Amino acid sequence: MKAPHSTRKALRRTAVVVATGLALSMSLAACSGSGTGSTAASTASAADITAALNEKSTITVWAWAPAVADIATAFEKEHPNVTVKVVNAGTGNDQYIKLQNAIKAGSGAPDIAQIEYYALPQFALSKSLADLSAYGFDSFASEYTDSTWGSVKLGDGIYALPQDSGPMAMFYNKAVFDKYGLTVPTTWDEYVATAKKLHEANPNAYITNDTGDAGFTTSMIWQAGGKPYTTTDSTKVSINLQDEGSKKFADTWNTLLSNDLLAATPSWSDEWYKGLGDGTIATLNIGAWMPGNLESGVKDAAGDWRVAPLPTYKAGDTASAENGGGGDAILEQSKNKLVAAGFLQYMNEGAGTQISIDAGGFPSTVADLNSDKFLNATSDYFGGQKINEVLVQSAKDVVPGWSYLPFQVYSNSIFKDTVGQAYAAKSDINAGLTAWQKASADYGNQQGFTVTSK
Repeated sequence: MKAPHSTRKALRRTAVVVATGLALSMSLAACSGSGTGSTAASTASAADITAALNEKSTITVWAWAPAVADIATAFEKEHPNVTVKVVNAGTGNDQYIKLQNAIKAGSGAPDIAQIEYYALPQFALSKSLADLSAYGFDSFASEYTDSTWGSVKLGDGIYALPQDSGPMAMFYNKAVFDKYGLTVPTTWDEYVATAKKLHEANPNAYITNDTGDAGFTTSMIWQAGGKPYTTTDSTKVSINLQDEGSKKFADTWNTLLSNDLLAATPSWSDEWYKGLGDGTIATLNIGAWMPGNLESGVKDAAGDWRVAPLPTYKAGDTASAENGGGGDAILEQSKNKLVAAGFLQYMNEGAGTQISIDAGGFPSTVADLNSDKFLNATSDYFGGQKINEVLVQSAKDVVPGWSYLPFQVYSNSIFKDTVGQAYAAKSDINAGLTAWQKASADYGNQQGFTVTSK
């Protein structure tokens, strides 16, 4: 989105801090019964939704994406009997805490809430979200990318409609690469070699920054083919952060970390934006929502940056992962679900998708991703490159089969205390992952899950 970068960073990056109150209140005690989420009492037809939209009504939407307000305005013009109140209740965990408090209190929750993909299982499992299959929305599967649909389909239910996506790519500063005679890496081995060459040429320059981030780490494990989290029957959880994909990532990143090839600059800090602008941070491996951040936050580097596919572990392979993004869910607490369903469909499957794209959002809808207008759009900031061609291909190359923990919000909150310590000490990331696994498993068992830690 072409919003100020302070808004963009909160909108897209995965937060890693969560209040204890949110985590503890999402215990298994709230999840009694089989299956995931709630079971709809009956199925509503499109005619039922249309009829509800013709009646006087008001719904409330909690969302931090700036485009939602514009979508609501357009929706109200088409449905003048409906008032849509859009509330920014905070970004990421700030909103989740308020949302969980309202759920626990039994009142005060919105009709619709924006929820990141990694956090969705935690709310769905506690039966706080309506199963959208009740409105026929399960028929929309083919309209979305496999990865985003897989993120909202939990068990037999659909608990949100995808709003946006973050297939990963490598954003790189071409001016820096040209200055030091660097070749754009296509494998992670080449990436490490490029990091060494750059830092030797300029000790103040780094291939990238990384001080340890849960969202980045899980995305990189995903891209490496790792599947460290599995959940069956809602309550049986397996964690293995030393599977093949996890170790591939950790072993590669250990080389960068132990050789001082990563800038110890926190992402989204003023120093980070400065490094992206002056060339001392040369690449970012990040989600497809990044262009707006660079355009608004790193204006002086306009024309210098380009986009390339994410490096892979084997030459000639294609593999990507999602990094960020989320969907919109209807709360079980809503007393106006039919109207909420109508707005949700308009926002994420109807005309609202183009409004979001026009505001800089990266879509999850296949038709929008494959449209000639979207694919052929050029960017002056990226030197006239058709960057969407790269980003859309990345969406097609996302490795299938990924899933998050049903208590991922809490797990991410303790990342800094486990893997983050390895970064701080420049020690073995594998040891940090093992500590993260144990702490996550201990928490899950305390909450009533049966957690197997391999």
